[in-house]
Amino acid sequence: MTKLYVTTAIPYVNGTPHIGHALDYLLADVWARYQKTNGNEVRYQVGTDEHGNKIAAKAASLNVTPKEYTDKMYVNFENLMKKVGASYTDFIRTTDATHQSAVQHIWQQLEPYIYKGSYDGWYCIGCEAFVSDKEADSNNGVCGDHNQPYQRLSEDNYYLKTSAFTDRIRTAIETDVMKIEPEFRKKEFLELIKDGLQDVSISRPRKNLSWGVPVPGDDSQVMYVWLDALANYITVLGYPDKEGWQEYWPADLQVIGKDILRFHAGIWPAMLLGLGLELPKRLLVHGFVNVGGVKQSKSLGNGVDPNDVIDQYGVEAFRYFFSRHVPTLDDSDFTWEKFETAYNSELGNDLGNLIQRIASMVVRYQGGIVEKLTDIEGDVARYHESMESLNFNYAMDEAWLKVRNLNQYLENTKPWEIAKNSESDPKAAEHLGEVLAHAVSGMLQIGDLLAPFLPATATSIGEIFKSGTIQLPDGVLFPKIYRHTPDPHAKSA
Repeated sequence: MTKLYVTTAIPYVNGTPHIGHALDYLLADVWARYQKTNGNEVRYQVGTDEHGNKIAAKAASLNVTPKEYTDKMYVNFENLMKKVGASYTDFIRTTDATHQSAVQHIWQQLEPYIYKGSYDGWYCIGCEAFVSDKEADSNNGVCGDHNQPYQRLSEDNYYLKTSAFTDRIRTAIETDVMKIEPEFRKKEFLELIKDGLQDVSISRPRKNLSWGVPVPGDDSQVMYVWLDALANYITVLGYPDKEGWQEYWPADLQVIGKDILRFHAGIWPAMLLGLGLELPKRLLVHGFVNVGGVKQSKSLGNGVDPNDVIDQYGVEAFRYFFSRHVPTLDDSDFTWEKFETAYNSELGNDLGNLIQRIASMVVRYQGGIVEKLTDIEGDVARYHESMESLNFNYAMDEAWLKVRNLNQYLENTKPWEIAKNSESDPKAAEHLGEVLAHAVSGMLQIGDLLAPFLPATATSIGEIFKSGTIQLPDGVLFPKIYRHTPDPHAKSA
């Protein structure tokens, strides 16, 4: 048994959860469940980012304190984590007292690389991020992610000498000591730092940012929110003084969206190297989920709430679509019509009907008894290769190939035809038993392959078939739903 650690990015609590957050939790959960099926022990971190100007401004607009506001808002994200089925072990809020004291310790440990200077440049309130002149110019002075102009700041801040770690970080990325996947994201980041990492401002004057972790020894300054937030990956484990945290660091996998890669591949490694800690082993950088070919945005009102998807179709349907039809390592597209078609034709027809069909035949023809399960021959190497390479959608394709092959096997062997002669022909009865035993064994193999993705479905498959004494399921697993596509059975006017 190996002890492993997977993390997800912690979202700001000032907004509502969206598909990107749900994707973080789902991908980390798929990886964690897969590792556990291989006998490993997994710690899985989630949490919420609760400091910064955006939080303070929102709280002020509601006439409450920032802490009162965050106490109310963080549960929206906690509820989504649970709703998605995330099997997390550790939850952290950056307003936790233990986290804040640990962050102040981290600042003190980094002091050899911290200096005070004057910042005069651009800042994005939406990203809570400082932006170089080059980046501001390339974006025409407007943040592409938040569609709002950058602000010009001029203030005295503390800086982290990130530039001192450029060569070590570049080498770690180039040699895959810290592996960035997919490869094209790795190349993008290496191009971004080809002239070296720039030192980054890691504080704001208290007069401009009051809601945050105080800088040790300088009450006039508050820590930059990203320094505070990134530290959570080790503070949640118990860094610096809780026994056993070292057993799980470095992280085996950190799941992030492409928009925050520069923080996780630049600032975060610099912090770790400054602390004398190892870098995370892998960064899984997923893309954006567009809607009908258009980027989701508040201004367009085209955002898809993951809660709506789960409420209408169930969590297993959500997990299925976003792990199979959304590429793990690239941008993708969502429409309600695509989702519903996948639900009805694939989950409903391909899988749900297959489970019902096999169970019904065993009950009808053999009194619900399968005397001897068979060893299923079939290559699952590509499934495991896809899981290990973090191409979860390809692994799901491999599992679904087994589903379709088993459906085709029943069509080819026609056990219902064999059953007509089984009462009078011992050879036919024996053949029928072999066919149904093969079908049940194949169904159990499919359940094992689906377990990281559709845990409830995999459990149901096991409960129906594993004992060899089969009970008909109580209704179909995925009843047809027609909300966003025309009902094919509806009568035309």
